[in-house]
Amino acid sequence: MAPEIPSSWTLCASSFNWTPDIIAARRTAHDIVAGITDSVVKTVELEPGLVWRSFPVPQNDEVDGLRDALAAKGGAVSIVGASLDDFTSPTDRRSLLERLDFLVPQLHAAHRVGASGVRLPIGQAGTELLTLVQPLLHELDLVLYEEIQGQQAPGSAAVEPALDAIDALGDDHVRVLVDISMLMPALPLTYLEELRRGGLPEDFLARLENDWRDPATHDAVTALLRSGSVSPGIHTLFMNLLIRFGRSDAADLQGVLPLVGAFHLKFWDLDDDGGRVSQPLRDLGSLLRRNGFSGTLTSEWGGHEWLQDDPTEMTRRHLALAEAALVGGRVSKVAC
Repeated sequence: MAPEIPSSWTLCASSFNWTPDIIAARRTAHDIVAGITDSVVKTVELEPGLVWRSFPVPQNDEVDGLRDALAAKGGAVSIVGASLDDFTSPTDRRSLLERLDFLVPQLHAAHRVGASGVRLPIGQAGTELLTLVQPLLHELDLVLYEEIQGQQAPGSAAVEPALDAIDALGDDHVRVLVDISMLMPALPLTYLEELRRGGLPEDFLARLENDWRDPATHDAVTALLRSGSVSPGIHTLFMNLLIRFGRSDAADLQGVLPLVGAFHLKFWDLDDDGGRVSQPLRDLGSLLRRNGFSGTLTSEWGGHEWLQDDPTEMTRRHLALAEAALVGGRVSKVAC
């Protein structure tokens, strides 16, 4: 009998995966998101800017419409991606109370749609705002997750103060969300092919393919960018190497795990050559089982930036792969 996902883990899918479909607008965003719970998985993480035109002050009729559409399919919302726009202009920063006022309507909308939490980037809120918002989080029974991803490794100078601040609060309503884009043993093959089409040097591409985790590779990425040799057509794609793709191991999460309540199971394509997709999931699953983790694990597809594959099929296949890998089972061969 195949091992099963622990009952304390909830597998979800992010509405972010369907960004191309939502932008195409052949169906309403509400219909697309409700369709996730009908054909893929019952619990959905929401990107509200994709589903509520009135965001960042979501109107009740929009929120209720999505909640009712999901309920009709037996679906539910896990986390809502919040936004904190700190500036009113390039030079004018919102005051502390203005930042709170910007966030509060989003918390109420998340509660109204039936979510259990909201999500912000690690460290953006800051201790003062977290302290101010704590009473409302308790009142609405919402968890505010601060997300670490990509190259934001635990222990780094950019992340450690924010993690310390969350730890000091000692509040289960303020937790950490880990995006496993941190745990990349190798780069996606489809991504490397896109860079190749962008005309990057073959010796540089070989280094990316074979020595991604070598610190010297990071130096080579920075040097090529500064040289001006990255063409404008692939500049945004290239920046993933400096921001969205990480070099950590699952073991690096051990120290922060007591603060973690959710994971994004980020994937880019489904080419599992060398275990580049499944191995981080196996390592993560082992870590979580040893430590009695309880929370959500959400399939989040970042590869639609350069791939044209069907989001429903990609997410369905990824969840099947993830479920097998997380429990240490055999992963069927999949290809993008």
